[in-house]
Amino acid sequence: MQLETERLILRPWRETDAEDLYEYAKDPAVGPSAGWPPHTSVENSREIIRDVLAKDGSFAVCLKRDGRAIGAVGISVGADSNLKLPDTQGEIGYWIGVPFWGQGLIPEAVRRVQRYGFLELKLEKIWCAYFDGNGKSKRAMEKCGFVYHHTNKDIYWELTNQILTEHVTCLTLEDYLHEGGAAEK
Repeated sequence: MQLETERLILRPWRETDAEDLYEYAKDPAVGPSAGWPPHTSVENSREIIRDVLAKDGSFAVCLKRDGRAIGAVGISVGADSNLKLPDTQGEIGYWIGVPFWGQGLIPEAVRRVQRYGFLELKLEKIWCAYFDGNGKSKRAMEKCGFVYHHTNKDIYWELTNQILTEHVTCLTLEDYLHEGGAAEK
């Protein structure tokens, strides 16, 4: 399945994206703030595509102008989410390469995935979380209508072997429709 926005194509990951993925995911400014270690090689990125990113609801964020993967956005439903949600709820996660920060691309991608989650997957609520200190991610969530729900302090995060504080936000279907989300393309 492929989703589109004004500037982006959101499509399934391919092993041929490994070089592009590595280009942006090796940067220590990206992964650790999102809860995963920087990629160590093109082969490491290829393995992550196979083992993590090649699943339903996971999309490569690609610019329409050249089709290169510059980030990721995904929605995990129910027990597949980090928050272990009921089957009527999902969790969105995302990141984008440093050269593309501050251009509004992630909010554009997230809004399209919200639409997919609410209108196509028929979810009742979508969650999103960020770690303490990740102000860019917090701001992206606010732009997309997510509202603070709670904080999980001192959680062990296995991917980075750290104790972190996670701030959890959510958006209900009712609020999404009230804010005009269904009218977005």
